[in-house]
Amino acid sequence: MTEAAPTPVDKTALRDAATLLVVRRDAPGGPAVLMGMRGAGAAFMPSKYVFPGGALDAADTAIPLAAPLPADSARRLALDAPAGIGPALAVAAIRELWEETGLILGTPGTWAGEVPADWAGFAATGQLPSAAGLDFVFRAITPPGRPRRFDARFFLVDVEQIASDPDDFSAACDELSHLHWVPMHEARALNLPFITEVVLAEVQARLGSGAPGSIPFFDNRDPRATFARLA
Repeated sequence: MTEAAPTPVDKTALRDAATLLVVRRDAPGGPAVLMGMRGAGAAFMPSKYVFPGGALDAADTAIPLAAPLPADSARRLALDAPAGIGPALAVAAIRELWEETGLILGTPGTWAGEVPADWAGFAATGQLPSAAGLDFVFRAITPPGRPRRFDARFFLVDVEQIASDPDDFSAACDELSHLHWVPMHEARALNLPFITEVVLAEVQARLGSGAPGSIPFFDNRDPRATFARLA
């Protein structure tokens, strides 16, 4: 009798990550979300339209927030996760938004001590990072077999929380191109990753019905995917 071959072990490192959906609820064509396109040569999701976001940096754990996460988001981020990771993920989301779009999610204030290099441009605007407007709405782990894998937490924030001109992307790096506000009902016509489509549908439903009692969690840590809800 021939034995079944063992399932290959995926040794790709799983990195914590944060993604931010900035939404304009009162846009002329209905609610719109900020998106940009990844480069054709990118190792992860090339040529796909995505929301601003990226991996958690070690330095993110040391950046103080001028205002903390809302209590429900902080509590849900702590479920099935390393202790204290919530504030660091909020910092990562704010940093990635600044780097990839030039938009500022913060509140006026003066930094104490030396400003880290990654935050020099942000600090020069006279703002401190603030997580008060962030709403944790989705969690998804990249399936095995991908060139890069992330344990990604998705946050929703209203454009009114942005402290800068929401149409000024002049301070953005070149990681995302074609940055623009996409009407949500048109977004699925773009070249989107599967999980981006799923998150969009969840957020559209949320905008129409209010905050749900739990947060979707697509858990692909193992070859057999599972779906749960973080209450």
